[in-house]
Amino acid sequence: MKISCIIVEDEPLAMERAKEYVEKLPYLQLLATFDNGADAMVYLRLHPVQLILLDINIPGISGIQLLEAANTRCEVVLITAYEEYAVKGYELNVTDYLLKPYTFDRFILAMDKVQHNLQRQAPAAPAYIFIKTSWKLEKVSLDDILYIEGRRDYRKVYTQQKQIMTLQPFGWFEQELPPQQVCRVHKSYMVAIAKIDSIEKDGIRMGDAIIPVSETYRKQFYALITRG
Repeated sequence: MKISCIIVEDEPLAMERAKEYVEKLPYLQLLATFDNGADAMVYLRLHPVQLILLDINIPGISGIQLLEAANTRCEVVLITAYEEYAVKGYELNVTDYLLKPYTFDRFILAMDKVQHNLQRQAPAAPAYIFIKTSWKLEKVSLDDILYIEGRRDYRKVYTQQKQIMTLQPFGWFEQELPPQQVCRVHKSYMVAIAKIDSIEKDGIRMGDAIIPVSETYRKQFYALITRG
């Protein structure tokens, strides 16, 4: 399950940093960005989001005023260069407070808090998915999945008991599978993190198979495994 979010930030460099960090974490889904509070306010009234990454000093309506007026119940991570706003932020029950310039490691800690809060609120995720094959919908336990391989138009799902061929695209699997459990590592592969035997120079070893890790997915993969 992905966490939908928006970024409200008027500094171009700070906006680029926030977008870069969001894109490194596969469980975050960036819906929109805003450089002022008024446009963000209109968006929030029409679209539900789970997380706001919010600069305090923005044109027009400040970040604090936006929170007070929007009355949103989503997770909020404040971003600012001024420490004195921390107390006010916590009075508004924000999830975390990032002081510029913040590192990716610090950003991950904030996102851990967001995930923890949302997981407490959400019902337990199902422990299985139904995969569409040629003739039926096949129930597959998430704990049984080893890895998924792309073969032209098909995806081959390797489980501990069998192998399943499906036309379901990788995008569908990324939406259905928890990224902390089964993540994309290559345009043609997803792997179950708990089933990895080792990570070697040539790729990920899973039994007799070696799964490549591409540059596109390398950063987000290592961000997941280094968080334990």
